[in-house]
Amino acid sequence: MSDLLPLFPLPNVVLFPNVYLPLHIFEPRYREMVADALDGDRMIGMVLLRPGWQQQYDGRPPVYPIGCSGVITHVEKLDDGRYNLVLRGLERFRIVEEDHSRSYRRAIVEPMAESGPTAEERDSIRTYRSKLEALLSPAVEKTGADPRTTAAMSDEDLVNALAQYLALEPLEKQALLELHGLRRRAESLVELLEMKILIAKTPGVSNVAH
Repeated sequence: MSDLLPLFPLPNVVLFPNVYLPLHIFEPRYREMVADALDGDRMIGMVLLRPGWQQQYDGRPPVYPIGCSGVITHVEKLDDGRYNLVLRGLERFRIVEEDHSRSYRRAIVEPMAESGPTAEERDSIRTYRSKLEALLSPAVEKTGADPRTTAAMSDEDLVNALAQYLALEPLEKQALLELHGLRRRAESLVELLEMKILIAKTPGVSNVAH
């Protein structure tokens, strides 16, 4: 990972390791960021803006300190200077110190590598995976998706992909990203989905929750 990692803060996007994220880049400062990344190691760090970011968006509003780095795997530069690109999540990181010498944000970051699960944790993860597949099976059947697609995914890829792609609140996704270890992330994801399903089935509760 570079000494200074470019940061792309957004209010509603959380990136997870080994998950793909399509992005449309149109602001001048972030066009510069992408151009610089393409000239270098193609790395960008995705971070979530803290609530209240709207008044400071053109500046440098506060972000959550834990994000996920990604590498640009596909890029299309449009005639007007905008970019369409795809980022693949690599590794969680913690911001140590920000650099303000460019139009866009950069930071010294500390990688947050995760060790592989123990045999005991792997058994728990398999149990949580089964629960996730059971919770999601009605939606999979409704959309006509091929269940073999998820069955072929590793435990880590499936949990991280669900954490990123499911219709969860940005702060819920951020909380999942910040959890250390696949077992804890899988457990929390199951709890989140069970809670949302319960709320959806309980008359009057959903209105209160919102």
